[in-house]
This record gives sequence, structure tokens and C-alpha cells, in this order.
Amino acid sequence: MNLIARLARAAARVIRDVADAPAVARQLRTLRAQAETPRPTLERVPAPLTAEDIADELPEVADIEEAARIYEQARQDANAAARAKRKAEKVLKRTPDGVYGSVTIERFESSRKTVDLDAVRALFAAHGLGDVPMRPCSPSLVITLTEQATETSAPTLAAA
Repeated sequence: MNLIARLARAAARVIRDVADAPAVARQLRTLRAQAETPRPTLERVPAPLTAEDIADELPEVADIEEAARIYEQARQDANAAARAKRKAEKVLKRTPDGVYGSVTIERFESSRKTVDLDAVRALFAAHGLGDVPMRPCSPSLVITLTEQATETSAPTLAAA
């Protein structure tokens, strides 16, 4: 088979695949929509302190709003910094050790340790201890900022 015939067949395959692409994309969207499971709703947990517990120490609403704005800005800055760090690590992890201009790249054994959960599960299974006990993490703090203050922004305290 000559080169021109092979190129013609490859071109025909590409044209057929490109023509079928919208139909395939629709099928994929349909399958993904059917396969998606709804996200579990997060269970609300009580705050560690109630307004009654700290009635005499409760900050002013303006202080709470300012702290929430600072918290949100810090979260956004941390996310941007994490993205920048991942982008830089992608380059640096593929770079061999050595001196590159004013930069020296070296790798050392980490002193951090982590539990080998596979080994722990194997030990539990070998001794018939059931599942590895797990505990929940601390609750996530969710801050929602609105454009205007609401009438019920501060918790109401019942008179004792």
C-alpha cells in the first residue's frame, strides 16, 4: 500500500471522528449526568460555645464582620498561594539535583512520619479486630458574607 492511500485512509478516519464528535460528546454528558450521585448534605454541628456561654465577652457585630472579611481574604490568599506552589513544584519535582544558576536543588529524607494504613488494616484483619477505628475531623468553619446586614445578625440572648 502506498503512502498516499494510507494518508487518505487516515484522513477519512479523522474526518469521520470529527464528524461524530458532537454526538459522542452528547452521549458522554448524558452518561455522566446519569452516573453522578448527589453530593451528601453536610451535617451541621453545634458551635463549641453558645452566645449564652460568653454573653459578657461577645464581640460587637462590626468586629465579627471585620474578622469574617479578614478570614475570607486570608482563605483566598492561601488558595492562590497553594496554586502557585503546586505550579512551581511541578517544574522543580521534574528537575534533577544540581546547581542551576543561583539555585541548588537537593532532596533529603523527610523526618515526617505518617501511619501506613494498609499495614494497620492488615494487622487488624490478621488479629480479627474488625475495621480500623476512625474519628471525625474537627468541623469546618463556613463563613458567608452578604452585601447588607440583616436584622438578626447578632444572636439574641434570653433574659435569665
